[in-house]
Amino acid sequence: MNERFFSLPEEKQKTIINAGYRVFSQNSYKNSPMSEIANAAGISKSLLFYYFHNKKELYLFLWEKCAKITITFLTRYKCYDQKDLFECMERGMQAKIEIFRLYPDMGNFTIKAFYEKDIEICTAVQEIYHKYFNLKADKTRLNLDPAQFIPGLDIPMMYQEMYWASEGYLWEMVQRNNVDIDQMEKDFSKLIEFWKSIYLRKE
Repeated sequence: MNERFFSLPEEKQKTIINAGYRVFSQNSYKNSPMSEIANAAGISKSLLFYYFHNKKELYLFLWEKCAKITITFLTRYKCYDQKDLFECMERGMQAKIEIFRLYPDMGNFTIKAFYEKDIEICTAVQEIYHKYFNLKADKTRLNLDPAQFIPGLDIPMMYQEMYWASEGYLWEMVQRNNVDIDQMEKDFSKLIEFWKSIYLRKE
């Protein structure tokens, strides 16, 4: 990546970044031409290639930016400070919903990128994801109070079940090519309430 991109005025950087999110969120990686991104940003294709040497570099730059913004919002919502699992989940959901509402193209891009199967980028996408989120998630789990759950619960299996359910839901939305933020918030709120009803220790 050409460091001169960061010497551009902030508004110009945002225009290029948002153009990338918009085009990549509407198409697969393979079917997202750099010329279309350049047009959306109001610059020439040659200038876009001057800032980003190729499409892969731009894509991974945008993906890593998503990860950094998400960490910032999760931290702001104090998700990593919670000892109650479902309080952590609810705060996390609100943080991500706010991101999606503030940056709708970035939100759609994030979901599509996570499930992108193009061999040119899928491995790098997952590596960046784990770089930012695995350690944070592990630290959060260490803070959680196991006494909040029903006796004898297989806690690692509970985490796995929640992950599979969430991933399956997002995958279905990607297949429909329709990421409805309001519906997502309602559905995940119901899921969290369901998990609370079966996993939390009864008073």
